[in-house]
Amino acid sequence: MSSLQQASKQANAFMQCQLLYVSESQQDQVDSLQVLIEQHRLPIELKAELSVDKLTQKRRQQLSQIAIQPILLLDDKNKLSWLSDGLSVAPEWDKLQRRVVSAGRKSELLLQAAKLTSDSCIIDATAGFGHDSLILGSTGAQVIMLEQQPLMALLLLVEQQRMSALPNWQKLMSRLQIINTDALSYFERLEADSDTSESNVIDVVYLDPMFPEDSYQDSKTGKGAKVGKHMQALHQLASPPTLDEECQLLISAKAVVSKYEQQSGRVIVKRSQHAPLLASQQPNESWHNEAVRFDGYFV
Repeated sequence: MSSLQQASKQANAFMQCQLLYVSESQQDQVDSLQVLIEQHRLPIELKAELSVDKLTQKRRQQLSQIAIQPILLLDDKNKLSWLSDGLSVAPEWDKLQRRVVSAGRKSELLLQAAKLTSDSCIIDATAGFGHDSLILGSTGAQVIMLEQQPLMALLLLVEQQRMSALPNWQKLMSRLQIINTDALSYFERLEADSDTSESNVIDVVYLDPMFPEDSYQDSKTGKGAKVGKHMQALHQLASPPTLDEECQLLISAKAVVSKYEQQSGRVIVKRSQHAPLLASQQPNESWHNEAVRFDGYFV
């Protein structure tokens, strides 16, 4: 378990995080981050510091090697990123613009599996960097994004705020709700809620839990998809769930989509092509290509 995993293991404990910014003129942005943390009650204690050195790649590598707590960087373009193994990682939603605009069931396996409409409401229970949430939201559906790690939740909130200032993105951003919580706790609250009105119907729950890094490769051939820098970074924060945790996650997700009297509900699970089935449970249907697989459990 990495030091970051240990730091984030206690959900109620505050995560100490260092923020390096490059100019005194960025004080307003630093203050804005503090406000965002307070508004969303993120358990983050942010220590802001003006960097006296240029944040070159060499300097970033050095900072990663000596870091004892997570480091956030605010660069000269006011872009917030997390320093992970010398690499700056951020949601970078604007880089998905072409994919989001052209997203449809023909081009996106995820949308084939989820079968969303503009009236749907879906929970992305493991939001990560939010890329799949954007694809889901492109359908017009409402997307509730759950992210357990406070650091990731902050990056998502900052990115939503940044993209909301761009006219072409405002409608999509308004359909995303970002919540810093773990999926099981959120599911339990939904199940305990006595309000069963139509406005609270959850049509789909989407799960993309971490799985062992070696499951990206075929155990027989050793070939498989290359792990990108975003996924490498997530592996520092989260460990794959145990089999018992997988079972609990799947059972709770099914309960959420079966609570209301809609015609049907489904749980969609994303896996690498060679990963084992979640909780060893056979899905009702699967959609896959060479790199990824979506398993559907229908209720």
